[in-house]
Amino acid sequence: MALKKRLLLIPLIVVLAGAGGIAWWVLHRGGGDDHGLTLYGNVDIRQVNLAFNGSERIATMAATEGQHVHKGDVLARLDSHRLRLAVDNAKAQVAAQRQVVQRMTAGTRPEEIRQARAQRDAAAAQLRNAKANAHRVETLAARQLASPQQRDDARTAVDAAAAQLKAARESLKLALAGPRAEDIAAAREQLKAYQAQLALARRNLADATLTAPSDGVIQNRILEPGDMASPQAPVYTLALTDPIWVRAYVDEPNLGRVKPGMRAWVSTDTFPDKRYRAWVGYISPTAEFTPKAVETERVRTDLVYQVRVYVCAPHDELRLGMPATVHLRPDSPANTAADASSNTGTDPCTGS
Repeated sequence: MALKKRLLLIPLIVVLAGAGGIAWWVLHRGGGDDHGLTLYGNVDIRQVNLAFNGSERIATMAATEGQHVHKGDVLARLDSHRLRLAVDNAKAQVAAQRQVVQRMTAGTRPEEIRQARAQRDAAAAQLRNAKANAHRVETLAARQLASPQQRDDARTAVDAAAAQLKAARESLKLALAGPRAEDIAAAREQLKAYQAQLALARRNLADATLTAPSDGVIQNRILEPGDMASPQAPVYTLALTDPIWVRAYVDEPNLGRVKPGMRAWVSTDTFPDKRYRAWVGYISPTAEFTPKAVETERVRTDLVYQVRVYVCAPHDELRLGMPATVHLRPDSPANTAADASSNTGTDPCTGS
């Protein structure tokens, strides 16, 4: 009888063990359970190749590999002697052309107008004198006391004096009218061209200083002082430390359980006792095959969707490529701080 009871207990134990194994597998697989979802991925950090915008020899380099830098920090400088000379030359051209514009817009000076009037009066006096002389020659010629040549010379002198008077009068009109509007406009446009050249020269001089575009860590120092820089030759490789996210993957059956803004926390093997605040920031609209670098318990050929989970890690403990585990709570509310940060400028990690 006891033997029969034992034989009946064996199948029951097998069933219970199988159920327990299935429950453990469900709890620890990529899909999690009904109350939570566990994803696996790697820490992802953006990298930027920093290069000068001009071609010149590198004078100094202030940053080294592994150094933490902040936005705006000076990382390197080019030899700027030629660039400063170009700025000085452009400044001189702008100053000279500005004087030309001021001279033309000011009009003719009073002294020049008085000079033009005096020249007109002198030409009028010469005309009167030429006419009087011609009258005398005509009188003498009528009495046969002057030759025809003298008479013709007198008449020619009258015509020349009349032309000089006309020219003097037109010169006075020009002096009173001042420069033409078209000439003033051309001078102003030339000034704008010189100002643009000055702005370009100053920009080239500013580009001789390489600054950090954001907070980060110098990953590689590629060139050294004395090397020839160019826009195609990176000087540093900068790993940006803000923001930091985990690139994880969720399979299609669990895709509906993940929502943008969902709260989460991240753990790593390096710091198993630490939990980092996180939230879902991005879900890929297209499926892909599971990358080989992701350690999951799913078949490698299963289609998954990439999920970008932003992490609050203020102590620089998460490094590029570090394996990470993301724990999601599908029933948790959305991270309102993360949703509002784009509109209010607050920090989702600190709320400030």
